[in-house]
Amino acid sequence: MLAGFKTFIMRGNVVDLAVGIVIGSAFALVITGLMDGILNPLIAAIFGEPDISGVGTFELNGAFFSIGLFLQAVLNFLIVAAALYFVVVMPMNMYAERRRRVEDEVAEEPDADLALLTEIRDLLAAQARRP
Repeated sequence: MLAGFKTFIMRGNVVDLAVGIVIGSAFALVITGLMDGILNPLIAAIFGEPDISGVGTFELNGAFFSIGLFLQAVLNFLIVAAALYFVVVMPMNMYAERRRRVEDEVAEEPDADLALLTEIRDLLAAQARRP
């Protein structure tokens, strides 16, 4: 039973998932720093509020509505998505494309030993056709 659990834990995808969660948590702190240190003060300077969650707040029959709260969530999502795309996805895609091109070039170039053996075969075939 413990051996099966050890095998499950040591699989690459479980370890990759754990690493992804840790990196995601660290990345969330970076985004929080960006929001708290740069964007929210900029929003405060423009709207006079510490963030846009207070913008467009109104009460109707005892229910509080906040358009700014939704806009803040959308802004946070777009910032996280853009940062992930430009910091993680785009470089990984470029790396994968470069790696694919190198593999294609290597596949197109015949191995030196293979080229030599092909030349020897062709010479022997040409010599065998002579009377």
